[in-house]
Amino acid sequence: MSYQSPWMDADLALFRDNVRKFIANEITPHEERWDGQQHVDRGLWNKAGAAGLLCTDVPEQYGGSGAHFAYEAVILEEQARAGNTSWAKGVHEIVVHYILGYGTEEQKARWLPKLASGEMVGAIAMTEPGTGSDLQAVRTRAEREGDFFRINGAKTFISNGLHCDLLIIVCKTDPGETGKGISLIVAETRNLKGFKRGRLLHKLGQKGQDTAELFFEDMLVPAENLLGGRESQGFVQLMKQLPRERLIIGIGAIAAAEAALRHTLSYVTQRKAFGKALMEFQNTRFKLAEMQTEVMIGRVFIDHCIQQLLVGKLDAATASMAKWWGTQKQCEVVDECLQFFGGYGYMLEYPIARFYADARVQKIYGGTNEIMKELIARSMESAP
Repeated sequence: MSYQSPWMDADLALFRDNVRKFIANEITPHEERWDGQQHVDRGLWNKAGAAGLLCTDVPEQYGGSGAHFAYEAVILEEQARAGNTSWAKGVHEIVVHYILGYGTEEQKARWLPKLASGEMVGAIAMTEPGTGSDLQAVRTRAEREGDFFRINGAKTFISNGLHCDLLIIVCKTDPGETGKGISLIVAETRNLKGFKRGRLLHKLGQKGQDTAELFFEDMLVPAENLLGGRESQGFVQLMKQLPRERLIIGIGAIAAAEAALRHTLSYVTQRKAFGKALMEFQNTRFKLAEMQTEVMIGRVFIDHCIQQLLVGKLDAATASMAKWWGTQKQCEVVDECLQFFGGYGYMLEYPIARFYADARVQKIYGGTNEIMKELIARSMESAP
C-alpha cells in the first residue's frame, strides 16, 4: 500500500531508519536470551540514551531531544514491526511525562536528564494484588513523618520493576478519601531501605519484559519527592496522563497488526498446498483483503489521534477508542493470520506465534477494554 501517515516528514523518515538499525543491532539478536532471563540487559537503556532514543519529546534543557510526540510514535511502531515487546520503553516515557507535566522545577532538573541518558530507568507502580483498574481503591499507604513519607504496601505487574531506578508510586496520603486521597510519590530505589523487589512474573507473552512484584516495608522517601509538591493531586495527575498512555498502546496495536499481516502475506505467497500457493485460494485472498482493510481503517484512525495529541486536542474518550478498538483488532488479526500458518503458527520459532502470545495482554493493561467502553459511553451521555 502507498499510504503514508500525514504526520511523517523527511526528518522522521531518517529517524525511523536509525531506530530500525538500532533495534536490528541491539535488540533483535538478544530476544531469545532475554525471553529466558525475563528481562533485557540493563545496558540496553544506556545504549538507547546514547543513541538519542530516550526522552525524544522532552525539552533540551532537561536532557531530551526537544522534538515532539511523533518521534515517540516512530519508535513504538518500529518496536511493533520487529515484534519487540521486551523493552518497556513506553513505560519509561510515561514516567518521564509525569515528571515533565507535574514535577517541580527542581524535580525536573534532578530526574529528567538521568532518564534521558539511561542512567535511570523509570517505572510506575499502580496495580496492587487486589486492585486493577480501580485506582481509587489502592491501599498502599504513605504517612508524613517530618521530612519523609513512610510508605507501606505492595504492587504487582510492574513493568521495568527489576531495573527501575526511579519509581512513581500511586499511594494514599489520606486514607479517609478515595480519589482525593491519592498522591504520587517518586522513589529513587538504589540502596533504598524498605524497598524490596519480588519475583519476576512468568507471563503468557512478552516474556523478555521484566514484570515484577514490588514491596514497601516502612520505606522512607523524602517529602520533597512528592510529585508536584502537593498532596492529594495524584488521581487528577493520573487521569490527565491516561489519554497519552492509551494512545501509546493503540499505536503499538495497529503497528503489530500490520507486521503480522506482512509476515502472513510472505508466508502464504511461498507456502503451497494441493499444488498451488496458499495465496491462490479464494479464502486466503478474501481473508487477507478483509484484514488489510480493517488494519488500514485502524491506521488512519491512529494517525488522526497522533495528530490530535500533537496539537494538544486528544480527549480521553477518543484515546479510549484507540486503545479499545486497536487492541481488539490486533488480537483478531493476529489470530486470523496464525490460522494460515497451520501447525507452524503454533511454533515459537515462527514470529506469528510470538505476535499471538504478546497481543493478549494489550486488551488488559492500561485499563481493560471493558473500562474503555465505559469511558466512551460516559462521554456519549454527557454530550449535548
